[in-house]
Amino acid sequence: MRSSDRPVKQARGVAPVTLVVVVLTIVICAAGTMPTHPVQLSVPKDWPKPVYDLTRNPLTQEGIALGRKLFYDPILSKDSTISCASCHLSYTAFSHVDHRLSHGIHDSIGTRNAPALVNLAWNRSFMWDGAVNHLDMQPLAPIGHPAEMGETLPHVLFKIVQHPEYRRMFGEAFGDTMVLGDRLLKALAQFELSLVSAGSRYDSMRIGAETFTEQEMNGYRIFRAHCDACHKEPLFTTGGFANNGSPPDSILRDGGRIRITHDPGDSLKFKIPSLRNIEFSYPYMHDGRFRRLNAVITHYTDGILPSATLAPELARPIVLSPNERTDLVAFLLTLSDRDFLLNPENAAPRNY
Repeated sequence: MRSSDRPVKQARGVAPVTLVVVVLTIVICAAGTMPTHPVQLSVPKDWPKPVYDLTRNPLTQEGIALGRKLFYDPILSKDSTISCASCHLSYTAFSHVDHRLSHGIHDSIGTRNAPALVNLAWNRSFMWDGAVNHLDMQPLAPIGHPAEMGETLPHVLFKIVQHPEYRRMFGEAFGDTMVLGDRLLKALAQFELSLVSAGSRYDSMRIGAETFTEQEMNGYRIFRAHCDACHKEPLFTTGGFANNGSPPDSILRDGGRIRITHDPGDSLKFKIPSLRNIEFSYPYMHDGRFRRLNAVITHYTDGILPSATLAPELARPIVLSPNERTDLVAFLLTLSDRDFLLNPENAAPRNY
């Protein structure tokens, strides 16, 4: 879910505290096994194999429906004001466009921009610094973060179990009405796994259903020459981490992945985001410093900060004419998947 993964106030020089979460099991009277309806993960024909192990959490209509309800319910936060969707809006590619940094309970402000959620079945790590390595565990970070949801999983379960509607939905999704922490997390994962975006004009071009304009095709050539090494097709990310030459924010002083690995070689490296639906997922970068694609391109042509960990692909200057910059933006706009953005099955459920 959201990107902040440390308290707002942290003593200088003190290493981040490792949070150990104990999953509380709350059991309600068991019901008879109820039928579930399997759902096949949508995998486009020429895409790589998903890395998420679906045998451990098979997708079902009921599981996705439960995860969707949980995703939009502020019951996950301490004061019931913040939901996952508070920072991941369906019509903005499950990102947030109103502010640079994530916001949480009590008007708290986090330390990072909320990243877009898309094609998560192909992700091996999560958060801007890769602090979480499994989708099922990722929600624990924002739920427990004091500047985001400020809750504990045991108390979330205690609140959920008070609602007959949730008990019914857990029964439909998992065969009985036992409200368990791992089931809550798996249901959230099922909904997020269903967020597959592969219906852009770019995708239509790949299968020969559409043809790019001359401008878009030229932008595509520029992209493949200068951007494809990190934003590899068709996912438009390698899923790895890189230092893209962004100068550190003087207030946030975010060192990136080094906070997790403590390896100097990871200094200023952040997760490479997918460019799919980038038209709608501003502001850009881990700290939301850019609101426009033109500003992002200007960074790569004129704003690179050399350092020991700078991505090798950025060591040589990228030179683009004004027309080439425009053409590159034209191509990036072909990555917008409006059917995905406006899909009512991704939005808040009617019975929420």
